[in-house]
Amino acid sequence: MNVRMLINLLGRGLLFLSLGLLPCIFLSYQTRGDDLPGLVAGFSVSIATALVMLGFSFRPSGELRHREGFLFVTLAWSLAGVLGALPFWLSGYIPHYLDALFETVSGFTTTGATILVNVEALPQGLLLWRSLIQWLGGMGIIVLTIAILPYLRVGGMQIFKAESPGPTIDKLKPRITETAKLLWGIYVGLTFLEILLLMGGGMSWFDAVCHGFTTMATGGFSVKTAGIAAYNSAYIDAVITIFMLLGGTSFALHYFALAGNFTRYVRSQEFRWYITLFAASVLFILWSTRGMYGSLGEAFRFVSFQAASIMTTTGYATYDYTVWPVAAQMVLLLLMFIGGSAGSTAGGMKVMRLGILVKYAHREILKLVHPHAVVAIKWDRTPVSAEVLSSVVGFSIYYILIFIISALVLALLGVDFITAVSAAIACVGNIGPGLASVGPAGSYADIPYLGKALLTFCMLVGRLEVYTVLVVLSPVFWKK
Repeated sequence: MNVRMLINLLGRGLLFLSLGLLPCIFLSYQTRGDDLPGLVAGFSVSIATALVMLGFSFRPSGELRHREGFLFVTLAWSLAGVLGALPFWLSGYIPHYLDALFETVSGFTTTGATILVNVEALPQGLLLWRSLIQWLGGMGIIVLTIAILPYLRVGGMQIFKAESPGPTIDKLKPRITETAKLLWGIYVGLTFLEILLLMGGGMSWFDAVCHGFTTMATGGFSVKTAGIAAYNSAYIDAVITIFMLLGGTSFALHYFALAGNFTRYVRSQEFRWYITLFAASVLFILWSTRGMYGSLGEAFRFVSFQAASIMTTTGYATYDYTVWPVAAQMVLLLLMFIGGSAGSTAGGMKVMRLGILVKYAHREILKLVHPHAVVAIKWDRTPVSAEVLSSVVGFSIYYILIFIISALVLALLGVDFITAVSAAIACVGNIGPGLASVGPAGSYADIPYLGKALLTFCMLVGRLEVYTVLVVLSPVFWKK
């Protein structure tokens, strides 16, 4: 194993993470926030750790192999959570370190689950850091590191394969560095556009920047305890709904659209499934919540926002959906399992996997009727290979097993049934709010610390697509 190369890459990633604290420190200084000492202390520890790593692994040589790519991704995200939690903890605004770690991992994994009861109590420096870590986690700290460090003499495809969402990777450019730059260019452009639109709707520049960061990352952290509902604006709801749906769409499709090929949206089978599932969910919830709103327009505003928020695993809320009928809440629970598109910033199982599983189940029925028939499973008119099919089935089994075990452990810790089930799927799927006490009007503050530790692990596993973390934890990984 190329230990020096591994440590060097981790050091470079932590160096970039440390630099991300500088605008937060500057804002805290300008606003005379009492979080300044905690931010400076967190920056000092992070930058010192990064410099020690870089000093130990000065001028490494060799290639990062496929197996080491999994280890690098897992360690990078873990270290980002451990060190990123320091400003919250050292400032005293989150007194218990495990709570600070939960909040930070929730940010980096774009989950949006929070232990904060009063978000407005945090100074602007910490609020900006809280939003920034979601934005960085949206497309992946690792992909960003590759994009800004093109001079690294290391094969980046192993890292990109381990970190990027979805069962397959659509390489837009022949070099992984060019692909990463391209994806981040689109990501930054859409974020900037949303910030301008939100400011045009009356948001302050600070609120618009923070919500622009957390919307495109499909993360869901807000600077208000009441979330987007605090603004009570149909315009802001509409803007954020659109950008949540864009964040949950494959960024490869955005690239082709910007290149002038808008038909790729329609030609993409996953995008068609994605929009169809969203529209069907909105129609069903509208029907089940009839009579709860003053007009059809008002109902569509709240229902479409919430369906988009849950399906894209953003986790924003403009309405307490726990008061909706049980049928509507069941639809939201199903959307939590499904999630967004492969190649997007959304979590969940992904629409592509769901589609392949449905086609796989349909093929089994056909083979029972016609035992000798050869039926190929196709996605986007291309046959799905046995390798991809095996990966999708294996992922789905592990995903459901982790959800069931996590919900069972939470129940053993004394958490009620609905809270345990929804919290488990909300963290594994990187959604954030669930139902009952962890719903949009609640938080994860009352979950026992052992439960928070478990859910922190679930958020990390879900964000790294299950296999990445499980491979590193398997005994066979460490055998020569």
